[in-house]
Amino acid sequence: MAGAEKAKAWIAWSSGKDSLWALHLIRHSPDLEVVGFLTTITEAYGRVSMHSVRETLLHAQAAAFGLPLHAVRIPTPCSNEAYDALMGRTLAHARKLGVAKVVFGDISLAGVRAYREARMTEVDMQAVFPLWGADTASLARDMIVAGVRAHLTCLDPRKLPRSMAGRAFDEDFIAQLPEGVDPCGENGEFHTFAWDGPGFSHPIPVHVGETVERDGFVFTDVLPAAPSPDNGAQSMD
Repeated sequence: MAGAEKAKAWIAWSSGKDSLWALHLIRHSPDLEVVGFLTTITEAYGRVSMHSVRETLLHAQAAAFGLPLHAVRIPTPCSNEAYDALMGRTLAHARKLGVAKVVFGDISLAGVRAYREARMTEVDMQAVFPLWGADTASLARDMIVAGVRAHLTCLDPRKLPRSMAGRAFDEDFIAQLPEGVDPCGENGEFHTFAWDGPGFSHPIPVHVGETVERDGFVFTDVLPAAPSPDNGAQSMD
C-alpha cells in the first residue's frame, strides 16, 4: 500500500547555515516535503534582509537545490505592519498552492517562535522548527563536520570583533568566539551565507569582497566567483 501523501512546505530561507541545516533535517521527514524557498529581500539593496546576500547568490542556492524561490520584497525602512501585510499576502498565496507548513531555522528565541506561529495561524498554516531546543555548541560542530561551508556576511560589532567579518564558519572561528557569543549566532551576533553543504547539487563558487559598516552592523560582500576546473559548477559571473 502506498504511503500517505506528504504535506507540502516552504522553508524560510535566510541563505545561511541554520536554514540550510533545518532543510537538511526536514528532508528526512516521512511526512513533509519542502517545495520552495521563502526569502525576504530588501528592495532598495536587492539583497537578503539582514544577511545582505546578493540575489544572484540566493538564486544560485535555490538552483543548487532544484527548488523555486518565493521572494517577499520589503521597503527600507519597513514597519512591522508593512512587513506583516507583505508576508501575509505571500503566505496566503502559498496556502492556495497547497502549501500547509513553513519550516524555520530558529533554535531558542521563544518570542520569535511565538510571533511566527501566530502569523502562520492567521493563514491556516503551521510553523515547523526542526532545530528547536538544540544545544548550539553541538549544533555548530555538527554542521561543520557534515560539510556545511559558509562565510560571515554580517556581524554585530558590539559582540564580535570587526576582524571576524567575512570569516569562514569553521572550527577555528568557533574556537575564537568571545565568551557569551552563541556559536550559531542565535542572538543576532552574526549571520552567514552557505555556499556548500548537505543537499547542494554542487558548491557555489564565491569569494569574499569588501567589508563596510552601516546602521550599526558590519557587512561583508560575498561575491560570485569562477569555479575551479574540477568542481563542475557553472560560473555565476
